[in-house]
Amino acid sequence: MNITIIGCWGGFPKAGEATSGYMVEHDGFKLLLECGSGVVSLIQQKYDLGEIDAVILTHYHYDHICDIGPLQYARQIKTQLGQINKSLPIYAPRGEFFNLLKWEDYTYGQDFDDKSILTIGPFEISFIKNVHPVEAYSIRIKCSDKVFSFTSDTAYFEGLESFFDKSDILISECSFYSHMDGTKAGHLNSSQAGMLAENAHVKKLVLTHLPHFGNLEDLVKQAKEQYTGEIVLAEKFMEITI
Repeated sequence: MNITIIGCWGGFPKAGEATSGYMVEHDGFKLLLECGSGVVSLIQQKYDLGEIDAVILTHYHYDHICDIGPLQYARQIKTQLGQINKSLPIYAPRGEFFNLLKWEDYTYGQDFDDKSILTIGPFEISFIKNVHPVEAYSIRIKCSDKVFSFTSDTAYFEGLESFFDKSDILISECSFYSHMDGTKAGHLNSSQAGMLAENAHVKKLVLTHLPHFGNLEDLVKQAKEQYTGEIVLAEKFMEITI
């Protein structure tokens, strides 16, 4: 299983980069996890938009979904040009934007909740409901004997520890520095991201959903006070193979 980080910024993209977007691949199957601002532009530096086999959206905040419209237009145009001939499934919670996921015959929505266990291509995917101002989910993706987990956006709660237990990779949001409390906003700080990785016994921690202020290397230092494993900051086009 290979994960390519397309975008890693929280809220809005840094110039020339993107907010949340991750390509998950195995045996030629390409699953796009999140489709935030800038993702459709950046992803074309490495992939053709017609290659995407499925999309997962964890919640309906713009920094996770706002490039869905451009992706739908791209699928329409590529279909009309005869470059692709399949409709793109977009998996997402059933919420206020769900009906917009269907775009004629080019894309369609498939809903999930915390009881769902989905088989999408080679991946078995499960969900846990997060603590966030809107309905949001963390996900766990299993492929063969490897596990990739992703927090999406959430405040800390103990259920995450068992859900992510023994993941090979945890990509965790890290919206705030350790002295800041993100609970009300539904986000993790650096110390909490490290504590989560340690308590869940994950093998490697990748910090994402990064803030636009402060020294980002401090996020790693603060997380290392809680977690004894390897920690890296997400960055554009970083590739992780497990």
